[in-house]
Amino acid sequence: MWHNAGRNVAIIGGGIGGLTAALAFARRDAHVTVYEQAPALSGIGAGLQITPNGARVLNRLGLTDALAATGVKAAAVVPMDALSGRQLARFDLGGQNPAYRFCHRAALIDLLGRACAANGVQVELGSRIAAFGPDGSFQTAAGRVKPDLTIGADGLHSVVRGQISKPAPAFFTGQVAWRAMIQLPDAEPIARIWMAPGRHVVTYPLSKGRLNIVAVQARSQWAQEGWHNPDDPGNLRAAFADTGWELKSILGAVEDVNLWGLFRHPVAAHWRAGSYAILGDAAHPTLPFLAQGANLAIEDAFVLARCCNENASLDVGLAAYQSVRRPRVVRAIAAANANAVNYHLSGMKRRVAHAGLRVMGRVAPDAFVNRLGWLYDHDVTA
Repeated sequence: MWHNAGRNVAIIGGGIGGLTAALAFARRDAHVTVYEQAPALSGIGAGLQITPNGARVLNRLGLTDALAATGVKAAAVVPMDALSGRQLARFDLGGQNPAYRFCHRAALIDLLGRACAANGVQVELGSRIAAFGPDGSFQTAAGRVKPDLTIGADGLHSVVRGQISKPAPAFFTGQVAWRAMIQLPDAEPIARIWMAPGRHVVTYPLSKGRLNIVAVQARSQWAQEGWHNPDDPGNLRAAFADTGWELKSILGAVEDVNLWGLFRHPVAAHWRAGSYAILGDAAHPTLPFLAQGANLAIEDAFVLARCCNENASLDVGLAAYQSVRRPRVVRAIAAANANAVNYHLSGMKRRVAHAGLRVMGRVAPDAFVNRLGWLYDHDVTA
């Protein structure tokens, strides 16, 4: 028995997590409507990394060929000494199955949106949700609706989360991040982590000859949270002015850049109440130091649809979803937080860590992937 069959499911938010959930529920015969406040489904931001754990879900949802056509298959992750410009090690990713890929956010949302349309998902654009009722109903531009299940995939400032519990306050981590893209045809398909004291840059290629850039700096000065804050590229270049020529050349080509403050949000204690549930950033925002924000949301979406499908009682299904997902998410976010420290070492700690990376790259080149086996090898579709 497919218990999602005939259920009316509303999803608030048409990002990666929301569209993946819409597709996962629709493929189990639910009637799904996505409410997105923007006038179009589009990917704000730039690149992201689809690691094997996320790719398994997308493949299971029938997107294997579309993902392969959209993303750049990753060959390796390469830690760099940003100051000297020297490569410290090279850890192979080419043997990952399914493949580890670099994607543009907009391209991933486009392929998810097309798959949703092909599976009967209704998308209501320009639809800002307000006035939730005690009976699980809410007001849309077209009137009041009362779904069987409402899923909040509406990000950091989730309105659905407010129907479940009061969010704990976030705090500024003392770090800001810049996001940019440049044209760099023929870039090797690797993710490079350029590490410097108190700073780092991650670069990797996207389709159409683009290079994605995320640069992070530790500083006490606060920057507004969000991706929509333009900054002077000169500020980015100044932060890395003492680095090697290659990184300076990359940053020198940046013409447009956005800056945002990195805030740490506690993982929500409660992910469901009544006919409401949350996923992705609405439940567990993560810092961008493990490339798992999108992947965890994709996993959430599949598990939520599966747990609801396996249980005639929606309450039991939602309880199972939180029980399965929360421990894994807590572990992944803790690992991302640790990377925030490891990338920014200085002095003797930095020299020791870099020496260790060189040795690991020579004698145990699989160590990087093996250390993250718990993350990459996990299969929520099994």
